Amino acid sequence: MGGQGVERREILRYIGIASIAATFPGFSRWSFACPADPSHVPVSASADSAYKPLFFSPDRYRVVEHIADMIIPADDTPGAKEAGVAEFIDFMVANRVAVSARGEIRSTAEAIRQGEDAQVQFVDGIDWINARSKSEFGKHFLDLTGEQQSSLLEELAYKAKYKPTTETGREFFQLMRDYTVVGYYTSKVGLESLGYPGLRTVWPKMPGCTHLNDPEHRNLGTAK
Repeated sequence: MGGQGVERREILRYIGIASIAATFPGFSRWSFACPADPSHVPVSASADSAYKPLFFSPDRYRVVEHIADMIIPADDTPGAKEAGVAEFIDFMVANRVAVSARGEIRSTAEAIRQGEDAQVQFVDGIDWINARSKSEFGKHFLDLTGEQQSSLLEELAYKAKYKPTTETGREFFQLMRDYTVVGYYTSKVGLESLGYPGLRTVWPKMPGCTHLNDPEHRNLGTAK
């Protein structure tokens, strides 16, 4: 749905941002973040770990998580939910980091302003999605059937299905797509899906990683 192809040079541009985010101790599922506790259960086994959003309300956070998973669902590789992309989005938005700059950023103040604009767009966009859902189907977005959810988002994702007065929703979906793609493809599972050649060399050196003897992180759940 999201057209989630992404240029490798764009991924590399965001690696630095993502590595800083990986040091945040609040992450429980975003798979870029290497847990300091070797007994931590792997991402796939900790899908229900509690994460306390920094920016979004719990209800808005659930919408972000669900839409991210619709943009990059699990198939033969883990999807956005398994990679913990919603945690990445929440962290970036809370810290006013714009991952899809609208125009050239010439100063720190301009970067912060664009990050603040993203905060407003996310809140307004999620509220718009729920209002549209109520108008079209009489329920909030997360209460719709999967078919209804897809129908609503397809009107925002595909030009051939655009409808009048949906500009706010289309802008939100594009923003959501950008953050989702960056979050996913800077996570370990996302880099693996691309066959990123530096993963085996770079991954053990990421900030906060204490598992240098287990660079693939295959034994975290079995450590005693």
